[in-house]
Amino acid sequence: MNNYRSHGRQKSKKGKWIIVLIFLVFAAFKIYNRNLSPAFTFADESKLSIPVVEPDIEDSSPLPAITPKIIKPISEPNLHQIIKISPESNPELTESFDDILTCIETDPAGTIQERDRLNEMLSTTMSQQQLALVKKQLSSLSEKWLFDRDVFSGDKLCGSYEVKPGDTAGDIGRRFNVPYEILMQINNISNPKALRAGETIKIINGPFHCRINRSTFTMDLFLQDTFVRSFMVGLGKPEMQTPTGRWIVKPGGKLISPTWTDPDTGKTYDAQDPDYPLGARWIGLEGIEGNAKGRTGFAIHGTNNPQQLGVAGSRGCIRLYDDDVKSVYVLLVPGVSQVLIVE
Repeated sequence: MNNYRSHGRQKSKKGKWIIVLIFLVFAAFKIYNRNLSPAFTFADESKLSIPVVEPDIEDSSPLPAITPKIIKPISEPNLHQIIKISPESNPELTESFDDILTCIETDPAGTIQERDRLNEMLSTTMSQQQLALVKKQLSSLSEKWLFDRDVFSGDKLCGSYEVKPGDTAGDIGRRFNVPYEILMQINNISNPKALRAGETIKIINGPFHCRINRSTFTMDLFLQDTFVRSFMVGLGKPEMQTPTGRWIVKPGGKLISPTWTDPDTGKTYDAQDPDYPLGARWIGLEGIEGNAKGRTGFAIHGTNNPQQLGVAGSRGCIRLYDDDVKSVYVLLVPGVSQVLIVE
């Protein structure tokens, strides 16, 4: 009889532990789901559903572990935070600029040297007109030294790489801090699995970064600290301003046309809808410094309405033309590329 009662108590105690265990598992699941849910502010992402991420076309090559949620400090790029604008032209800069143009026309081999001279000008005092000319020339040069397959002598930003056995485009991109898609583009590679050992390809020494100026509605793209090109952007309206400060591209935040629900109307939009407002790409951001620190729910994305560019009309996100956001998408690396927003 005593054995029976003892056995009953053991069963009862075991049952209680099973109930406690089930409760703990359920609680852990709830907390896990809560942590997975985006911490949204008033930005355009406030009603963004969890979308399907663009499939990795390198299915046979396992990706490394996802960057931890706690972002380690990384070196800050020099994005020429202070550009000194003068109401009058700088005569010395004008003379230097004309000399650079002459050198570029007469000696194409000196492209890298002249690029670097032009880039240094961004740290000097100049007029708005001169600034526009310098940026235009740097943008034009980028089509030669960066977005073309040729590698120029003396270029520390681009180089040649001999493919090793077992290499994939993704492996090489991660090694040089650039998305593999841009390496495929500049090397005319249609299939990232088609790389051959011993083949020489052009590589880019990343990462790319962006600097957004709220007063001019412009986004400047840099490779490390070298200017590449500018884009016009749309920003947050006065009551929902896009916060200044330093951001980082959110790990796992690069998405293709995610489903979105308008927080004002409650209407949900899918990428196939003719009035889908988010454009072709979404690049999520996380604030790491200044007014941006700790802020989430903001992103760089496309738009179906070009009239929203050059104005403050969004819920806080940065809007780009669809073709422009596609270009930026293949250049920025999650967890590495930074976005600096200044007044």
